[in-house]
Order: sequence, then structure tokens, then C-alpha cells
Amino acid sequence: MSDEKFPGWHGTTILAVRRGGKVVVAGDGQVSVGPTVMKGTARKVRRLTPGGHDVVVGFAGSTADAFTLLERLEKKLESAPGQLARACVELAKDWRMDKYLRNLEAMLIVTDGKDIFVVTGAGDVLEPEHDVAAIGSGGNYALAAARGLMASDLDAEGVARAAMQIAADICVYTNGNLTVEILG
Repeated sequence: MSDEKFPGWHGTTILAVRRGGKVVVAGDGQVSVGPTVMKGTARKVRRLTPGGHDVVVGFAGSTADAFTLLERLEKKLESAPGQLARACVELAKDWRMDKYLRNLEAMLIVTDGKDIFVVTGAGDVLEPEHDVAAIGSGGNYALAAARGLMASDLDAEGVARAAMQIAADICVYTNGNLTVEILG
């Protein structure tokens, strides 16, 4: 997020882990404005079912902007059922090119239980390495923890929950109130 436009806004850790035929997306619930926690129980991970296909999306950044992007993604998925990569690329193109969308301040992790993508306003649609993706203020902490935990015997949910706890212990803009969605 641009500190010029949104001074003092920080927040969120979203993590996706693929393991053992499952994909888990976990997000914390903290919303902060500067040094103040405004809310501790926000839901930043959502399940969409366009055309009967389950897709889970986690978002970091401005909530209103993220919801605008979720609505656009849902329309893209309805017009290309079962084609997550295509829908994400189309969303990223619109996001980068459209005068209105270009100003939206958010990032998304999107999965259909098979593929995982990080979608940004810079036009990026990134597929993570090592079956782990993370975004947000505590994203790097959660990513590092999850990658380390992939060597353990934990299942996808166990890795996600443990990594999110580590991120919450380190990042002041992340808490332990998790929303967890599982596909697969």
C-alpha cells in the first residue's frame, strides 16, 4: 500500500499452503490504523462459488478495494468456469489498465484447490514456488515459517496454523484470530 495515500494503514497476513492434495488459505483478523487495532475479528479469507466451482480468496490491503476486486474476479470466473488462471490474468489486466481499478490498493491470493496465484495491481499473476504463498504485513514471516514447516509431518492446515501463529508472534499488524478455508 502507498504510505502517501494511506498513512498509518498496515495489516493482514494471508497464507496459502498446498500439501497432501489440499490447499489451505489462512488469514488473520486484525485491522490496524497506525498504532491502533481497530478490529480483531475481520474475515479476510472468502469462499466464492461462481458456476459451482469453489474458489478461495484471501486479501490484504484496503477492504473496499479488495471487495471490488472480489466482485470482478467472480465475474471473470463466471465467464470462464473452471479456468482460474485465465480469470486471474484477465483480472490483473483490467486492474492494471482500467483508470478506476488502477488506483485500488490490495493484493489477492486465489486458489481453486489445485492452483494457487498471487494477483497484484502491477499486472502480476504469480504461481508460488514450494507450494506456499503469503501476502500482507506479516506475509514474509508466515512464508518463511511455512517453508520451514513443510519439512515437518504437519498436514496443510497444521503448517498454515503454525506459520500464522509465528507471524502473529512477530508482526504487530497480525493477530491470532484466524479464518481458515480448506479446498481438496
